[in-house]
Amino acid sequence: MAEEKVYNLLEMAYVDAQEWFEKTDTVLIPIGSCEKHGAHVPLGTDSITTISVTELAARKADVPYTPLMPFGYSPHHMGRVGEGAGTITLAAETFRRVLHDIARSLIFHGANKLVFVSHHGSNVKPIDELLRQLRYKTGCFVAWYKTPTERECDVVKGILEGPPEETPGWHAGEMETAQVMAYNEKLVKMERAVKDTAHAPRWMGPAFSKKDGTATVIFQGSENIVVPMEHHEYSDSATIGNPFRGTPEKGRALFEKEAQHLADFVNEVKKFDFVVKNRDFPERA
Repeated sequence: MAEEKVYNLLEMAYVDAQEWFEKTDTVLIPIGSCEKHGAHVPLGTDSITTISVTELAARKADVPYTPLMPFGYSPHHMGRVGEGAGTITLAAETFRRVLHDIARSLIFHGANKLVFVSHHGSNVKPIDELLRQLRYKTGCFVAWYKTPTERECDVVKGILEGPPEETPGWHAGEMETAQVMAYNEKLVKMERAVKDTAHAPRWMGPAFSKKDGTATVIFQGSENIVVPMEHHEYSDSATIGNPFRGTPEKGRALFEKEAQHLADFVNEVKKFDFVVKNRDFPERA
């Protein structure tokens, strides 16, 4: 009986990893989060989507992936004491440093192309400088693949049924509830679920409004103002959307469509002509 191919670096011996780095110079790096969602889904909802899509895409594109990094940048989910219980966030500087060291470790072993994958939107906020420095200092190709969600749902068009006012791709709503159901339906407690919408922080007064979980507020019909807000200030239940539209079937369809899109992207990345010029690991240089 043929041995099953292993794609997760955590589950292989170093000699198997050597074979991967001789075969390909492209690696996927899944980055999750552990943060408050609606009361019906787990803190690891974003991590569940991230690793599920990464695992499927790695097999489709035939590339290895690193173990999931389960903590991300989620300071706005900490809430008041006890309110965001279980949320674990890294400071922006710590987050960047961890991602930097993961990337440089892979480059040291022969990777030329790195694709970070994450479902958690706020993980994007601290990283532009990091991605640029990795490219400038090593010559590697590096990209951040945000799984289709929130306002970027075109990839999964036709799977989600909620109208725009239900913000189907948002926090603990239709999309994320379906994805957790597909991963493990026992983790979803629908008796706790509520349908809810976002609003501008009440301390801002009636001149401001908000339609989803972006960092912006709407003022006089324009959405050009970024305000650092706590999640509990604009989402009373940590749910933005309609979780009652979630089904395991939708979740599986979402994973499949997102994984295929990521795999197609990775197959294009493989063609890029990038060769690292500096493989030193900084702590050893």
